[in-house]
Amino acid sequence: MKYVLFLALSLLLLPRSRAQGKYATRAGLISFFAGTPLEDIDARNAQVAAVLDLSSGQLAFTVPMKAFQFRRTLMQEHFNENYVESEKYPRATFTGKVLNFQPALVQQTGPQPVQVEGELTIHGVKRRVQVPGTLELKNNQLLVRSKFIVAPADYNIEIPALVRDNIAKTIAVTVALTCDPAALTQPAK
Repeated sequence: MKYVLFLALSLLLLPRSRAQGKYATRAGLISFFAGTPLEDIDARNAQVAAVLDLSSGQLAFTVPMKAFQFRRTLMQEHFNENYVESEKYPRATFTGKVLNFQPALVQQTGPQPVQVEGELTIHGVKRRVQVPGTLELKNNQLLVRSKFIVAPADYNIEIPALVRDNIAKTIAVTVALTCDPAALTQPAK
């Protein structure tokens, strides 16, 4: 699985005639929030790697699961060991495309609304999803924003019966990426 994502990210970074249309980050931010009767659960991850090709609208990102930071250490431990099983499933990934993408879209002023469709893989389960977002080219950086809902049950993440009634059935996910133009690598001579 990680080899497929590596290949997808590598292909997007390969030099092409329109290479100036590729943007990437290794420090994107994904956060999630789940309101519960006992305590709200929220976490942030600032180690998201992403690539977006503005000539085609293709994008890919990878999220190291152990990089999610919680307010309480015990929550982080339970998240990694009991829920997402980070040792067994170390990364979540997304590969997809902006629907009806027009390269001129990002030349417009301000955030431009888009729909992205692709395959989201969490906990070893791959699902086709469609999520809303915005793209904005500002100061030579591509700003990517999205908010969507994920249901842990859709990704075979089991909630123990003891706490099942106190855990949210859905989680609000927020993506905030600030991508720089991808540097072209020249082949070694």
